[in-house]
Amino acid sequence: MTTTIDGARIARDIRARVAERVAERVAEGAARGRVPGLATILVGDDPASAVYVAAKRRAIREAGMRDFHRHLSRHACQDEVAAVIDELAADPDVSGILLQLPLPAGLDAATLIDRIPAAKDVDGLTTASAGRLARGERGLRPCTPSGVVELLDAEGIEIKGACVAVVGWGELVGRPLAQLLLRRGATVTVAHEFTADLAAVTRPADIVVVATGVRGLIGPEHVKPGATVIDVGIHRTPDGLTGDVRAAELDGIASRITPVPGGVGPMTIAMLMVNTLRAAEWNAVPKTVPA
Repeated sequence: MTTTIDGARIARDIRARVAERVAERVAEGAARGRVPGLATILVGDDPASAVYVAAKRRAIREAGMRDFHRHLSRHACQDEVAAVIDELAADPDVSGILLQLPLPAGLDAATLIDRIPAAKDVDGLTTASAGRLARGERGLRPCTPSGVVELLDAEGIEIKGACVAVVGWGELVGRPLAQLLLRRGATVTVAHEFTADLAAVTRPADIVVVATGVRGLIGPEHVKPGATVIDVGIHRTPDGLTGDVRAAELDGIASRITPVPGGVGPMTIAMLMVNTLRAAEWNAVPKTVPA
């Protein structure tokens, strides 16, 4: 039988540990500005983005951290958003800054993200953070890829020496995940839209991670018996949420699989909390993380 990985449970455990550490810092009498605080920036009124930001803010408050939120009009210009980022970057009470994507048309997301100091880049998306990941230097890592690695560790799935197929080469998941897995000693192959024979890449893998945004892309023909399958995709259908993997068809083939929902999704917010706490602790020690 295939075991379903309970990402929601693992995420709850991580969030509980973060909340415990925050409470310890408060009990230790952390000075104002040392209790972790997350600043979320929402530009416009995209309904999905509003839901995501609300969930992140709720999780932060539940952990005892401080919630700094800025909601800007969809008509906000590049300079206005940049000014808010600069203000939060200079605020010692703010441990981490998250600019919710996507941004309204006309705004240059890459330029705005790069205004966030690496020491407060809790999404791990700035050029500086990406460079530190590539070089193996200490820094804040993207939340979803970090969540995938945490899932594997929590399930006791050996990464060192494993053959891993990462399907999808996006900047948010595929590319940083490949680097994280390489750093852990895995042999990693990345498949993408130009891969001629997808099954030839995924079938030999011990672990298959799928993050393509293509509903139902991966099925039994892509997975060897006993492999672990991590589905990062999420799609709304008339019958509910589904992922990039045809999960029902892999029952009895994969040894473990993440569900959609309840798999990788909860881990993203959990790792955001970890990054916010980590940023607060590192920033409390000068020069621990470069600005």
